Amino acid sequence: MALGLLSAVPAGQAARAQSLEQALARAYGASPTLNAQRAAVRATDEQVPQALSGYRPTIAASVDYGVQRTQQVTPSSQLLGITVPKSKTTDTSQPRGVAITADQNLFNGFRTQNQVRTAESNVLGAREELRNTEQNVLFDAAQAYMDVLRDYAILDVRRNNVDVLKEELRAARERFQVGEVTRTDTAQAEAAVEGAHTAVSQAEAQLNTSRATYRQVVGDDIGRPKPARSIDRLLPKNLTDAINLSQAQHPAILAAFHGVDAANLQIRVVEGQLYPTIGLEAAFQRRYDDSSQVSRVTAGSIVGRMTIPIYQAGSVSSQVRQAKEVAGQRRLEADIARDQVRQATVSAWGQLQAATAQIASAKAQIQASQTALNGVREEAKVGQRTTLDVLNAQQDLLNARVTLIQAQRDRVVAAYAVMSAVGWLTAARLGLGVPRYDANVHYDQVRDKWTGLRTPDGR
Repeated sequence: MALGLLSAVPAGQAARAQSLEQALARAYGASPTLNAQRAAVRATDEQVPQALSGYRPTIAASVDYGVQRTQQVTPSSQLLGITVPKSKTTDTSQPRGVAITADQNLFNGFRTQNQVRTAESNVLGAREELRNTEQNVLFDAAQAYMDVLRDYAILDVRRNNVDVLKEELRAARERFQVGEVTRTDTAQAEAAVEGAHTAVSQAEAQLNTSRATYRQVVGDDIGRPKPARSIDRLLPKNLTDAINLSQAQHPAILAAFHGVDAANLQIRVVEGQLYPTIGLEAAFQRRYDDSSQVSRVTAGSIVGRMTIPIYQAGSVSSQVRQAKEVAGQRRLEADIARDQVRQATVSAWGQLQAATAQIASAKAQIQASQTALNGVREEAKVGQRTTLDVLNAQQDLLNARVTLIQAQRDRVVAAYAVMSAVGWLTAARLGLGVPRYDANVHYDQVRDKWTGLRTPDGR
């Protein structure tokens, strides 16, 4: 349902007028909050190649070079009556060498396998968190847009009320001049006009606040917004369907369950420290030493090694217990997420139904208030009603129109809240004309990279 109480677009703002869909598309592409969460997902993607590195060898090379000086002093001695004088010899050498080593893990208690699965669960959880952030950003943008639309409509109504009350004041003054009313009646009309001017100033201030909030959320200024189109066709048929859908596919719940999977796998990763580890080491070395009789030494080796843990001072056992407690915490957090989503779904559906009923009531109230105002004006002309009666009837009509505007705004916002509660408030579901962000692209680019310091976008 659209807000239909807007007047013509003021001059200078028509070029900047935009629809709700355009605002949502802008928020989807330019929101710093959403872009930051996308960067967080890309960072989480890197956990997978880091885990996969446990299957690959590590290779290191070393080079050494030095100067070694050896000085040997022989004291004088007597040999067969012959005196051998004291002697001193100095030997200088330049020992140097190169070496290369490679280590290959063969078995580490299934830690690498479980680390890869943990990283993949973290990636899936991060994607669900991204989808939840997308929903929140789009909902905030829709709400900010509807607030601006509502405040423009209320400002129009209050400005129109000033014109109507000025006309009432003019009529009261004319009737005072011919003696049909007293000075009190004109004073009441004047007070009503001044009060209406104050209400206009307050409406303008509220509009400026809403526009500032819109810029904060969407990242762009907004002119006169267009009426919002209904999204009722996208909503679930009833509350039961909405609850079932929310429990099955809301991203907050799915992210929590991926967190449970990651926590359970982390238990296996820690327990893997209690298993034997088997590895293969290969080394090649070449040494040069001028002081030795052999000027060059070349050596190579391949060694298989198995390490069996016996006792780790209780550290690993404590880590296992800690991981189990964390897994229990994650399961409880998943239950909390389910309850929160259910509450949000029921609340949003109730707000939708309440706003729908309020719109019908406000329309009936406007019609009745308009009829009452017309009758009071006619009765005032023949002296059966006072100016205050007319002003009160005019105020009742104004309040009914403001109520309708607020209810229409609440109806649209509640519809988007229902979409968010069931996990459907996405750019794809809304059919926004904006390029979609595909988290799979970056994941596929980095998953099997063995080398490289630059990110896929060149940083």
